[in-house]
Amino acid sequence: MPSLAYEREAGCLVAGVDEAGRGPIAGPVVAAAVILPVRGIPRGIDDSKAMTAAEREKVLAKIERSSIVGVGVASVHEIDQINILQASLLAMRRAVMAMPVCPRAILVDGNKLPYDLPCPARAIIDGDAISRSVAAASIVAKVVRDRIMDALAQSYPGFGWDHNRGYSTPDHKDALNRLGVTPHHRRTFASVRIALGEQIESTDRQLNLLIPQEDWPPSA
Repeated sequence: MPSLAYEREAGCLVAGVDEAGRGPIAGPVVAAAVILPVRGIPRGIDDSKAMTAAEREKVLAKIERSSIVGVGVASVHEIDQINILQASLLAMRRAVMAMPVCPRAILVDGNKLPYDLPCPARAIIDGDAISRSVAAASIVAKVVRDRIMDALAQSYPGFGWDHNRGYSTPDHKDALNRLGVTPHHRRTFASVRIALGEQIESTDRQLNLLIPQEDWPPSA
């Protein structure tokens, strides 16, 4: 179960940040930022990947009632323009900036930080399994993205987005071959490029958007 060790180390108002949807070949990437309450932290918060859909929905309702939450989205167009890593970091920054209260410190899942954050930040590998704030953000991001994919599945039946969530599963790739590429497919991803008849080459369009932030722990 994720702990509050990093939050206590910071000793101030801390937001956990995580994303959902880096791996799929369709749909946006969604990030969430969560500041948990000092008292009355909801029970059941865990890494979203270790929870069932029903458990995530139940805990999300508790998080929304008790915590400060921000959500950020990067579109398929943005993913194709700046690559999935940078789009994920962009969504994370948008989630932080969407919160009605600015945190004094930020814990980010992964090994890279979004650029231009409003306060000191720390990247934590497997943060959603370590930090309770990051785990809470992982739940929010996952549920919000799943709801987006459910809605898209209604508009684009046949791709199975209500269950494969846009990942490159056999049924999804089969649908790509039968039904073609939609506006919600990531055209820079290999499975989609193959469906478009393109040759796959190794490319790296990484943009220089990362600014190292070493000022941790935050000053009082």
